[in-house]
Amino acid sequence: MKTFVITTDNTSDLSKEYVEEHHIGMMSLTYTVDGTTYSYDNPLPLTDLYEKMRNGSVPTTSQVNPTEAKQVFSQMLEKYDCDILHISFSSGMSGSYNSARIAAEELEDEGISHKIKIVDSLGASGGIALMIHHALKFQAEGKSIDEVYDWLEENKLHIVHTLTVDDLNHLYRGGRLSKTSAIIGSIVNVKPLIYVNDEGVLIPNGNVRGRKKALNSLVDYMGDVLGSYADKNELICLNHADCEKDAEYVAAQIRERYHMENIRISMIGPIIGTHVGPGGMILCYFGEHR
Repeated sequence: MKTFVITTDNTSDLSKEYVEEHHIGMMSLTYTVDGTTYSYDNPLPLTDLYEKMRNGSVPTTSQVNPTEAKQVFSQMLEKYDCDILHISFSSGMSGSYNSARIAAEELEDEGISHKIKIVDSLGASGGIALMIHHALKFQAEGKSIDEVYDWLEENKLHIVHTLTVDDLNHLYRGGRLSKTSAIIGSIVNVKPLIYVNDEGVLIPNGNVRGRKKALNSLVDYMGDVLGSYADKNELICLNHADCEKDAEYVAAQIRERYHMENIRISMIGPIIGTHVGPGGMILCYFGEHR
């Protein structure tokens, strides 16, 4: 019998196969494209989403609400009868963390017999995936939910999130960046570099000219922040918005320059993808600081 199970939300960009294999409970932020609303269980194929965005569609997203969060927790408690460790989308980018917290408090007030521990990832996408990877490893080693929770809280600000996008207007429309930053990024052939800060918020970190320089800058930044963590990264997460060849190029640069071989390349899911747009790239790993 499991001592605890893991839940998260669909900003973690995990494959359905991975979620099912590891019995992960999934909360769903929804997204609406051309008048139709989709969810984790009723998705629009990612290639279709990005193609629609290239052709002018402007998707919108909605956070998880407390009722939906409570339903997921209740289902997991009924199915597994054990504690729950929930790893949420950054509170700096969504209210979904707060919804999960409220849902857990309501269930505890109702007298459930198990713990629900909520971790604010202060990140997204591959950053959440890295947290889940380590949580599953520690779970397999027999660590308790409290030990895993404490480790995640102590180490989450060492998870570096860097990204580049082809068009900053997607982030501006979604309220993730200011209008000024979007205007600067709209200059012809200027590509923005962005990172997630310690408050879990997207912060512009400069601009370069040309796509290849932007991709190289993601790899350059690793050298600035890896520090003593250079030999501690057992997994690198590299997520792309329908630009797999570019992701393979970045992965090759990481292997050549830092001799890191275990790089998981996967697509950016619909919620994060709606905000970064086609051509977005997110690189996540452990470093001295963000």
